[in-house]
Amino acid sequence: MKTRKTLVRALLVLAAPLFLAACGVNAIPTKEEAAKAQWAEVQNQYQRRSDLIPNLVETVKGYASQERNVLTEVTQARASATQVKVDASTLTDPAKFQEYSAAQDKLSGVLGRLMMIQERYPDLKSNQNFLALQSQLEGTENRIAIARRDYNESVRNYNLEFKTFPNSFWTMVHRGSKPMQMFAANEAAQTAPSVSFNPTGPAPAAPVLQAPAAAPATAQ
Repeated sequence: MKTRKTLVRALLVLAAPLFLAACGVNAIPTKEEAAKAQWAEVQNQYQRRSDLIPNLVETVKGYASQERNVLTEVTQARASATQVKVDASTLTDPAKFQEYSAAQDKLSGVLGRLMMIQERYPDLKSNQNFLALQSQLEGTENRIAIARRDYNESVRNYNLEFKTFPNSFWTMVHRGSKPMQMFAANEAAQTAPSVSFNPTGPAPAAPVLQAPAAAPATAQ
């Protein structure tokens, strides 16, 4: 009888982890899909920005065609960013993810330089079309920052499934699932290229870039 009780206890001890793990059998695919949904939002906002750039470049060119170096850099950076091919495998491939992130960050940087050009051209910074495009670009840059933050939080929650027991047990079942890459913190790249200036007074000697207000943290 004693031997039987000991055996039952041993079986319960062995079965307990499997029972607990069963509670999280859907955790990996559920969080994986949540992270992919956030990734889609990041791509959506980057595409929105890319769509704004041609009109922005043409508007600036109409008032500041001599700024050809910056205009060319923006055009080339946009082309480079759109040429980086991404798919589901990008999220789990450090090299491909870094290539995509770096191309988008470079575009953010040259866009900031483009927006500062307006300080030298009063007619440009009072042009209604330019002001409308500037406002749309600022809003998009802010949404990009939020989308990246939300994506990182979703990926962090997903990647924890591979490190914490008992849910890590199910990595043997979901063999096609792998930890995903996260965007590195890059405040300069996530700063909306908004220039502070006085529309009615003389242009300041050096434009000041203003960062968007920080979005409240989410349980990302």
